[in-house]
Amino acid sequence: MTAAGCGGAVDPGGEPARGERASRSRPAQPPDGPSTGRGASAQPSVPAADGRDVAACTDGTCEVAVSAPVTIRFRGPGGPATLSVTEIGPNRVEYTVESGNGRSRASTNGPGQGCITVLRRNGGGNSCGRLGAAGPSPRPDAVVIQAAAGQDGTAVLHIVSE
Repeated sequence: MTAAGCGGAVDPGGEPARGERASRSRPAQPPDGPSTGRGASAQPSVPAADGRDVAACTDGTCEVAVSAPVTIRFRGPGGPATLSVTEIGPNRVEYTVESGNGRSRASTNGPGQGCITVLRRNGGGNSCGRLGAAGPSPRPDAVVIQAAAGQDGTAVLHIVSE
């Protein structure tokens, strides 16, 4: 996988496996009402499994589309965790993940680009680059987060727990 503007260290077991990739981006909104960001009123051509409902992520497993900065709270491997999408635009997504005492930041910019964060009880890491069509796979004792940037200023977020 080619690095594309991602931050954070990768732990030895935290590299995403080959085949862990994102699907195409679709528009979405934050949980507190309609988004004012790009693509908020557009209908996705292929809907994310949980659509725009970021509340579906609280159990640690979801697929949602977002088109504006949003904070998602979910169950991580060591307790509560937070995914904050801080910037989103055409072919661009930037986010921060916080869990326990750990914090990881990732960003990517370019067509077909995205990032994967593997979050474990004792740490985690990021890998950014070109993504294919398949979503991330669950891993033992970990939460896998994948953010795929879309051409229309949306991003598809996958959170996968075992």
